[in-house]
Amino acid sequence: MRILVTGRTGQLVHGLVERSPGTDIAIVTAGRPDFDLTDETSVMATVARLQPDAVINAAAYTAVDKAESEPEQAHLVNALGAEFVARACAVHGIPVIQISTDYVFDGGKAEPYREDDATAPINVYGRSKLEGEVRVARACPQHVILRTAWLHSPWGANFVKTMLRLAATRAEIQVVADQRGSPTYVPDLADAVLAIAARAVTRRADMAWGTYHAANAGEATWFDFAREVMRCAAQRNLPTAEILPIAARDYPTAARRPGEARLAGAKLEQALGLSLPDWRQGVAACVARLSVSHND
Repeated sequence: MRILVTGRTGQLVHGLVERSPGTDIAIVTAGRPDFDLTDETSVMATVARLQPDAVINAAAYTAVDKAESEPEQAHLVNALGAEFVARACAVHGIPVIQISTDYVFDGGKAEPYREDDATAPINVYGRSKLEGEVRVARACPQHVILRTAWLHSPWGANFVKTMLRLAATRAEIQVVADQRGSPTYVPDLADAVLAIAARAVTRRADMAWGTYHAANAGEATWFDFAREVMRCAAQRNLPTAEILPIAARDYPTAARRPGEARLAGAKLEQALGLSLPDWRQGVAACVARLSVSHND
């Protein structure tokens, strides 16, 4: 089967391309300049030309802080662009998988968030992604919305790579210790997305459409996350730094972040038989891969 993935440079796109060999899925990516997510005509034409069996909308405006000063652009990409993709899928009678975020929640819950918990985003990025969810669900009945969180990988810019880079030049790194979430290793997420796509194509009649949470198991604060990166780095003889805990108020950002954004994965396992491994395994795998490039 052929799956169209929107975007060419994002972490998840890289992960999907890497993990697809060995499956029955051939990945075709679409991105600028020949594909414009914000132009419905371009989206419709690309889907009509490629005739994929399903579409994974992995393209997004992900600059969380910058979105505060560019709300129109975030809305155009994350809300309208997502709707354009879903409409094109509906026209051709194919499923769409929309990638979303933990930032649709306000962080006020003391337990991991379930899919049916009330949404209440506290920043522009989260609001734009939530509107994208709503528009996708309304435009295409055969949809899966996947919320994930705190992505890291060997590709692009992410927390693990930042910590390793800083450790090469600093003895100490201050990291926020009062925001808790679900660190997720992109190859693990990609495996789950590919499995969902395959099921959506081959078992449409009994596919459980709707919204799911897909993140590595377990939980961590950014402080916990950073300390695990340093522990794995030490095992690989990479530079390390002491991680010092600070409060979010001491690290001001343009966009507010939810204090509690853990994602519960029970529905994904119960309905689709899928689960992601513990987040620490993902960190170890990520650091191991990055250590190879560091030592080359």
